[in-house]
Amino acid sequence: MSAAELVIFDCDGVLVDSEMLSAGVLMAMMTEEGFPLSQEAFRSDFLGRSFAAAALRAKERFGRPLPEDFEARYRDRLFAALAAGLKPMDGVAEVLGALSVPFCLATSSSPRRLALSLHASGLASYFEGRCFTASEVPRGKPAPDLFLHAAARMGVAPAQCLVIEDSELGVRGGLAAGMEVWHFAGGCHVLAGYRLPGGVTPQRVVAGMPELGAAFRELGLSSSAASP
Repeated sequence: MSAAELVIFDCDGVLVDSEMLSAGVLMAMMTEEGFPLSQEAFRSDFLGRSFAAAALRAKERFGRPLPEDFEARYRDRLFAALAAGLKPMDGVAEVLGALSVPFCLATSSSPRRLALSLHASGLASYFEGRCFTASEVPRGKPAPDLFLHAAARMGVAPAQCLVIEDSELGVRGGLAAGMEVWHFAGGCHVLAGYRLPGGVTPQRVVAGMPELGAAFRELGLSSSAASP
């Protein structure tokens, strides 16, 4: 692509290293409720999905729905864990501070979870007024709706957008939107074995924030050093 005019970041697994923390909370709670969930099942049915979509997959897998109050109890336990232990991805502040083109965030997380994640990780100031969630569009990832919505709100054509995603659904959604997509492979869940399935092919794979920063500099999207 020619130089991107907008970088669209996913949040969980890209900006914050949250996926294994989320997996631990969810797998423990589902086991307590008689829905034993392996890490493989978490990756295929929950990673990168909205809770509503993930709950539907759980119903299909187990033949019965989750309890009506499960989502509220899960969010309460998860948010407590995020507030206590969520960390930004190593090096992300330096990468964001050095970007010389506009950037924003597009996530399947709920607005409440997103706000908690950004504040707990210290990244809220970078994305003030530039956050878009699946609650704002008819269809979440892997549909292109959220990415197209973010691009439209930021005033940039889809073909001039670069998406940074860690999950299959996010990569599919960015590609469906006609954008260039890079797979960020620096999160703990990727190091623990998560892989994109065959046929899901991003334009580039970056192993972590230092490599992402170098790639941005290579394309003239950032300065050589982060601003203070």
